[in-house]
Amino acid sequence: MKPTNQPPHQLIIVLALVALSTPVSAQNHAPNPYSAQDGWAKMPQGRTWGSTSAVYPAADGRHIWVGERCGENTCVGHDDLDPILLFDPEGRLVRSFGAGMIVWPHGLHVDSEGNVWVADARGEGDKGHQVHKFSPDGELLMSLGTAGVAGDGQNEFNQPSDVLVAPGGDIFVVDGHGSGGNNRVVKFSSDGTFIKTWGTTGAEAGEFRDPHALAMDSQGRLFVADRGNARLQIFTQDGEHIETWTQFGRPSGLFIDANDVLYSADSESGANWSQNFGWRRGIRIGSVADAYVTAFIPDPAPPSREAGTTAAEGVAVDAAGNIYGAEVGPRQLRRYVRP
Repeated sequence: MKPTNQPPHQLIIVLALVALSTPVSAQNHAPNPYSAQDGWAKMPQGRTWGSTSAVYPAADGRHIWVGERCGENTCVGHDDLDPILLFDPEGRLVRSFGAGMIVWPHGLHVDSEGNVWVADARGEGDKGHQVHKFSPDGELLMSLGTAGVAGDGQNEFNQPSDVLVAPGGDIFVVDGHGSGGNNRVVKFSSDGTFIKTWGTTGAEAGEFRDPHALAMDSQGRLFVADRGNARLQIFTQDGEHIETWTQFGRPSGLFIDANDVLYSADSESGANWSQNFGWRRGIRIGSVADAYVTAFIPDPAPPSREAGTTAAEGVAVDAAGNIYGAEVGPRQLRRYVRP
């Protein structure tokens, strides 16, 4: 029998059971079947890429929405630039909107009707600390939170990182960018009525340090990127803790596709402040059914404890299986394709 690089079936089962029951290290050694395409998305003439962590496929699964921070790492002082951009499958800009409305686009979600939800994770004057719902043409339909106010009330956020709309219409927001924030999940009905909140600062089940991204699988389970604790936490939609996974790295961005494949973007491991010195940055991929990491796209930058944010912070996948990494430090949108 010829040797193989794939683990035997029995080993996969054992590793999956271990992943589901006890903490394990981030998986650094899965194969990488993708190649990178830099410069795929073309900015309008005279405009350059700024930092971006917000990316999500449009309702057709082919076009890609991006939240870009106005050529810098903030849209403050750039009220003439649209931060929300739509690109076609060839990387051409189709439309844009949001000029003067958003301080720091951080998380992005597209609901089943094609509406674009944006988490604005900073405040400046009378803007920010909100989640906005836009029509696909850029009409503002709803805002959650109080404009410019950082708080912990039922209609207040303090640096909300991401938003997700469940198939039933309920809205989920992870609130508290940075380990000293609110560290909670907030749930609203489809019309924006507050339902409940759960979570506080800590490292036990149901506690968070910098909850940074959201995703939902076909079973309706809510996945939370608990970045400061270097783990994923999985909940029911009522906030009941189901499981905790650590093999997908220190997650900054999450995406689950129609086949229940999970994509986890780790942009922070290896930095001095992260304490995750043995974990590599990159995008880890695996099924939510068995929790086994089957592919790993490593950060193209060499490992460094001095480096800040590198590699993808936000991640999304289109209907053709192409992966999009939204990069804060390198200030670009990188596409990954199978050769």
